[in-house]
Amino acid sequence: MDSQMTPFQQPEFLQEEESYDKGSLIDIGYMLAVIRRNRWLILTITALSAAAALVATLLATPQYTAVVSIQVNESSQEVLGSEDVPAEDNSWNYERFLNTEIDVLTSYTLAQRVENALNLSESARFFNAFGMNGAEISNGDALREKKAISLIRDNLEVNVPRNTRIIPVSFTSADGGLSAQIVNSYAEQFIRSDLKQKFDSTSYARDFVSDQLTQAKERLAESEKALNNYARGAGLIRLTDPTADEHSGTTGGSITTASLIQLNEAANHARAARVAAEARWQSIASAPLYSSAPVRFDPGVAALLSRKATLEAALAEESARRLDDHPEVLSRRAELAQVQGDLSAAANSVRRSIRTEYEAARATENQLIAQVNTLKSDTLSEQDSSVQYALLEREADTNRQLYDELLQRFKQLNAAAGVSASNISIIDQAQVPVEPSSPNLLFNLGTGLLLGCFIAGGAVFLKTELDDSIRVPEDVTQKLDLPLLGVIPINQAGTIEQGLADPKTPVSEAYSSLCGSLLYATPQGLAPTVLITSSQPSEGKSTTSRALARTFSRMGRRVVLIDADIRRPMLHRIVGTDNSVGLTTVLTGQATLAEAVHTDGGQAFAYLTAGPTPPAPGELLASVRMQEIIDELASQYDLVIVDSSPVLGLADAPMLSVLVDGVIFVVEAARGRRGALKSSLRRLKTMRPNLLGAVLTKFDPKDASNSYSSYYGYDYYSYRGDEAEKKGD
Repeated sequence: MDSQMTPFQQPEFLQEEESYDKGSLIDIGYMLAVIRRNRWLILTITALSAAAALVATLLATPQYTAVVSIQVNESSQEVLGSEDVPAEDNSWNYERFLNTEIDVLTSYTLAQRVENALNLSESARFFNAFGMNGAEISNGDALREKKAISLIRDNLEVNVPRNTRIIPVSFTSADGGLSAQIVNSYAEQFIRSDLKQKFDSTSYARDFVSDQLTQAKERLAESEKALNNYARGAGLIRLTDPTADEHSGTTGGSITTASLIQLNEAANHARAARVAAEARWQSIASAPLYSSAPVRFDPGVAALLSRKATLEAALAEESARRLDDHPEVLSRRAELAQVQGDLSAAANSVRRSIRTEYEAARATENQLIAQVNTLKSDTLSEQDSSVQYALLEREADTNRQLYDELLQRFKQLNAAAGVSASNISIIDQAQVPVEPSSPNLLFNLGTGLLLGCFIAGGAVFLKTELDDSIRVPEDVTQKLDLPLLGVIPINQAGTIEQGLADPKTPVSEAYSSLCGSLLYATPQGLAPTVLITSSQPSEGKSTTSRALARTFSRMGRRVVLIDADIRRPMLHRIVGTDNSVGLTTVLTGQATLAEAVHTDGGQAFAYLTAGPTPPAPGELLASVRMQEIIDELASQYDLVIVDSSPVLGLADAPMLSVLVDGVIFVVEAARGRRGALKSSLRRLKTMRPNLLGAVLTKFDPKDASNSYSSYYGYDYYSYRGDEAEKKGD
């Protein structure tokens, strides 16, 4: 055997063909052939499925579906609020919120509320709508209620909306009016449940705030009592700040502090008055008596100065006319002296008043400063006592603020309790359905037909996979994963020998085509030694062996055919020769190879018959001598063809497959095997032979089951006689 050939090696043109076939995802022709071959099975299953759907539709009780549309918003409107508060635009949160609402719609609690609202557990109409007799159901209230709730939940359907806030809720039963009543009650109870949940949540909040308010009030009373007790004990009198909130309770300070502030302000005013008075006094004390402004502008002094000037003028006039001792002159002088004395007294009086005013201002200042200093000491002492007072006051203020906030929140909760609008609203009330929603005859028939097609497809697939019968040439590559070397049609020219003898018959032409394939079966061309086997007997392997030997001989090749089926030899009967000397006698050494090989007998090729059947055929064929015989014949002939026994149940063919350069697997078309074919191939492949491909024999291309094969119309050009040639083609 040629050492350069590898196991399972395929011809290049077959590899290209196989790769082309595998490149096609769907082999339409092959599928159509399978469908046509199993058409009665497919039609039967489809018809039965459609009939079952029709019967089920006619026997089914009409069901009526009522639908109510509910809009669910993410946030509810506050009735007491001035405006709506828009929810954040978060699609992921809303989707989660919507799924939560759907879970609430399908919850056991809501179904129980609907049952209680309509009293369905006591309604015979409700149970009759589901084909149940209400009287036959257990009389236990709990069991009847549980059964009613179960029926409600089983026949309720809530569809998840897409890109909308409207949820369709439907209920199906045999009573259309009851379906509408139940689904409308579902929507109403859903809204009531939502409102009750909100009211319960605010009720809990009110109770909680009320408890916190009571505790805050008690803490406020305790802190204010402690503050007052400390102020009484420390002698602190706090004044209320008139600018503070009347409810805040804050204080403006103590009496001592207020007095200090007032006295300090008075002392500042006294100091300013004293400074002014001192300035006036110093201006008078250091200046001549009548030169200071306060004296000169005093009304009394001004009047006396005017009187003095008048008298001096009158005295001058009298002195000019009279003597100095004249009584009139003396009178004027005496009057002038009197005015002069009054003027001096008035000026001194003004000076004394300014001095007195200055001294009084200084005394007032000193007195107020003394009082301020006294109150400063008292205030400093009081501040030491006010540290603890401030801590207690701050605690009281904190408790008061907390109490006020809780009180305000409690008032808001009381005002808003139960007045929130629901975020759920009914868009469309469910109407009593006029037409039943099921059964739908056309839909059920379509579903039955579709289901029947699926079942038929599965049945055909299982049948095709479990049945390894080769019906069309495409089955060779599909089921066996082997290259197709040739297709041999059924013989229509009498006996097979007559068909092979005439090179113009379709059988001879098919074998000629097979020989053409074998010429390029390996990279080196025709394999020198070839084994021909099959899965079971009578598949055409012996005929194929003789046909190949005869065809290659006609091509000018030196061919020898070995009948290696020593258990059931056939070659000697066909050629009509003695079988006393053959392969077994050569293997046992009873004859030489030259004595056993026949080169006459009317055959165009040499042949070696099987010889007498030995007691252990398998051991004899597996001997070293068998390899020597094949090698010796290969050196003498161009082609050695070994006709082997079938693979199934025997070890002859697998053992011989490793002794040759190539193996041809013969498969009979349309033969039932029940897995024998694939089993034979698995056994053969365990020896890792060089499988050249498969030959499909006894193929009828005109069979209706094969009409969709790519070999449809398989036939050879028919030869015509001279008379036909004269008539013209």
